[in-house]
Amino acid sequence: MHFELIEEHRMLQELVARFVRENLIPLEQKVLERDAQGQGAYLTQEERDRIDARSRDLGLWGLDAPADVGGTDLPAVAMIGVNIEMGKTCVPYYLPPDSPNLRMLMATVNEDQRERYLVPYVQKRTVSAIGISEPGAGADPAAMITRAVREGDDWIINGRKIWISRAQEADFTILMAVTDKQKGARGGISAFLVDRGTPGFNVLRRIPMLGGQFTYEVVLEDCRVPAANLLGKEGQGFAPMQVRLSTRRLQMASWSIGMAQRALDMMLEYAPQRVVFGEPLANRQSVQWWIADAWTRIKAATLMTYETAWKLDNGADVRTDISSVKAYSTEMAYEVLDHAMQMYGAMGMTKEIPLSLMSGHLRTMRIYDGPTEVHKWVVARNLLGLKR
Repeated sequence: MHFELIEEHRMLQELVARFVRENLIPLEQKVLERDAQGQGAYLTQEERDRIDARSRDLGLWGLDAPADVGGTDLPAVAMIGVNIEMGKTCVPYYLPPDSPNLRMLMATVNEDQRERYLVPYVQKRTVSAIGISEPGAGADPAAMITRAVREGDDWIINGRKIWISRAQEADFTILMAVTDKQKGARGGISAFLVDRGTPGFNVLRRIPMLGGQFTYEVVLEDCRVPAANLLGKEGQGFAPMQVRLSTRRLQMASWSIGMAQRALDMMLEYAPQRVVFGEPLANRQSVQWWIADAWTRIKAATLMTYETAWKLDNGADVRTDISSVKAYSTEMAYEVLDHAMQMYGAMGMTKEIPLSLMSGHLRTMRIYDGPTEVHKWVVARNLLGLKR
């Protein structure tokens, strides 16, 4: 068994690490100041344009996108290292295009949609969002009630979606809706591509979240979507949605590892410097245990996540693995961040260092794309062979 990345993937991770260190971390104080002023954690358009230009020049766009549309077509294993490095900063930036929606598009677009949606998305000419959750259907997407009814050459969609990132600025939203109430998740849920400005697609409100983030609630009132914007086959939207969710969960596990490593690095730097009651914190057993446990659990999460990505690349069924690594990594990182904040004392409670912003982000990730408890239930159910 070989536990080293191939040289190409290792060099890519080192390149991303340098990109984060030189281009993102220097912006952390500005992002933290904006969040402290109640504006949320964000980059200005000028800052984003500058970072976009740099990441594009470094060849970091479209890493896992198909080669025939300008991507590099990298496997999931390579993306783990990329996302671990991207997780080491509180600056809200992702290398375009965002992998989860990309993977769903790749699995479902026809030739027409490929040119209209996939190609410009890979080239960062468009921004996407996805609408899955509803006020009464969050952790269980199969409980959604937003309805799409065919009317001639269009679909008429009515319902409500919530917790949508980027809904306000997205050029298009991948929207999930019920097309056959009787079949439900087993052949009755479809996906649609809804363009910005489509009548009946109404952004109701922006919702402030922990970690300096914002999501949106959207109301659909007789939203008329052309039949050509049905994504994939009618009634077959649930499986591609799961592809999207699995990609995000693996991404979240990687980000969590990166955040935990950043917190551990901060503890290792601070513990020998801070003297309390005549002794450096590094001499205190509780602090030593926090550091030892963090190192051990980060290593375990890293190995689990890489193995799951390797199995995914080789066509294995990773549904149990995905739930396991998402739950373990987010919970692990949240605890490591909490110990780091505790070690920093009052400074750890401030919005002057990245720990609190990262901790808020992790707190949301313990809920997003399936709460920890649901993923544990999935793992147990699969191992026990229980039917839902």
